Amino acid sequence: MQIRVNGEPLATDARTLDELCARLGYADAKIATAVNGTFVAAGQRPATRLVQADEIEIVAPRQGG
Repeated sequence: MQIRVNGEPLATDARTLDELCARLGYADAKIATAVNGTFVAAGQRPATRLVQADEIEIVAPRQGG
């Protein structure tokens, strides 16, 4: 299916937000996620199903100053 991640198109077969995050290398990272503009808590990612044309935002904290 085709989705957008942080504004960029992506083809994926991930069925859930949790699967997508793992495939993108964020499995153990502290990140914030949203699907179609709605915040999704970490505990809800395994139950959050992805569908064609979803818009996903993934934000990882940065260090530095």
